[in-house]
Amino acid sequence: MKPRPFSASPPLAALAPVALAAALSGCMMIDNAPINAPIESELANTTTDVVSPEAGDMLVGVTFSGGGTRAAAFSFGVLQGFADSNIELGGGKTANLLDRVDFVSGVSGGSVMAAYYGLKGRAALADFRERFLIRNAEESMYSSAASPVALMRALSGGANDRSNLPQWLDKNLFEGATYAQILARKRPTIWLNASDIINHSPFVFEPNTFRAFCSDLSKLPVSEAVAASAAVPVVFAPVTLQTYPENCRYEFPPWVRFADEQAGAPALLKSYARALKSYRDPSKVKYLRLLDGGLTDNFGLSGVTIARAAAETPYAPLSPRQAVRLKQALFLVVNAGQGSNKDWALSPDTPGFSAVLSAVVDTGIDASVRQGYDAFQMTMNRWQQDIVEWRCKLSSAEVMKWRGTMAGWNCRDVKFHVGQVAFDQLPDKRERLEKIATRFVLPTEEVDLLIEAGREVIRANPVVNGFLHGLRPGGARPALAGAQTLKKE
Repeated sequence: MKPRPFSASPPLAALAPVALAAALSGCMMIDNAPINAPIESELANTTTDVVSPEAGDMLVGVTFSGGGTRAAAFSFGVLQGFADSNIELGGGKTANLLDRVDFVSGVSGGSVMAAYYGLKGRAALADFRERFLIRNAEESMYSSAASPVALMRALSGGANDRSNLPQWLDKNLFEGATYAQILARKRPTIWLNASDIINHSPFVFEPNTFRAFCSDLSKLPVSEAVAASAAVPVVFAPVTLQTYPENCRYEFPPWVRFADEQAGAPALLKSYARALKSYRDPSKVKYLRLLDGGLTDNFGLSGVTIARAAAETPYAPLSPRQAVRLKQALFLVVNAGQGSNKDWALSPDTPGFSAVLSAVVDTGIDASVRQGYDAFQMTMNRWQQDIVEWRCKLSSAEVMKWRGTMAGWNCRDVKFHVGQVAFDQLPDKRERLEKIATRFVLPTEEVDLLIEAGREVIRANPVVNGFLHGLRPGGARPALAGAQTLKKE
């Protein structure tokens, strides 16, 4: 609550400090109750598909970076750009790139767009601008450190908690929706990303993660997951999840033991495996604490990278049927990151405390996203090679089983297009875009600039255009030269 103003008349003046202390004490109480529920059925959270079974000969994945409303608006423009992009399917038929998206991963501000698109699909484009982008999502928040209440709450763990942004999001945007509604849509798969500050690792809101600590993701309010993904340290208190390992049986996948024990396992996989193991051990973790996903992965790439690194087949997380039919894949990072502060390089003045603290956080995030993106690119390149090698070892009977025909079969005809869209790809708008603040309230003209930038960058991006060209009849070229000589039965 906010302290009420009081009158310091002479008879009451001596009570003023006591009254203020009491008011501040009440306002300092942080709501850190767990946001999740225990599992009630062994059948809950059984969804394991990363890619919808509906995926055909193409695969489209997109990740939305952090950056408050700035990131949400830029991502919204990208989806509008997808809606403007038609795909030629042959025989005079066309489809829309927006409707062929298979998975979306969101972080912080980008998670708002990801979650809303996951709930409403194409309909999200009709009202997201009015319901969120040009609204003030900070109206119920302590957003100024100048307030004594905000400062004292920040020192107690965070200026804002569940009573602020999550409630605003639920009331104004998500309307009581739970993750069950996202899971029920099947396509696209939606991953929201936070940071597990107990294990110093990424935390992905997806069924397999929640299964590990016997919690029911389907009952989780979408607004709570989005707020956890956007919980900037100090501005927000850590979000709490409770573990319930006694409520269900759980067997760790083989990769967990490998990653935990083998020195050569990828560092990200090792970190995630150890986090999953800790969730099953009440002596180590009873309560998880989550903060902004940007602390560990501001591009939201961990989910895909982990799913592939943990795969026990050359094609996983695709099914054999999907891997045989696949021809073109697009993996696009929507980067709404902020540029460096050039003003410091032009002034002899030493930056203040808050500016330096912000720069330290930004430096750490920027370094991690560069490393994460490089690792992601290598993972995707290796995955493409693994699929080609696996397909070229298939017998004709196996190809027929999963593809249904041998007509036009070329085991090497698989191409992964990996890239990112960012402000620096729009030279005429870059300076204005990078100056836009990373808050949850922006002037309408800045919101519209970001939306148009998202649409424009899709039209101009060579990776997107290369993917679309490859889908045209006769436009695709094999990733590796040469066709397969099928094995004899």
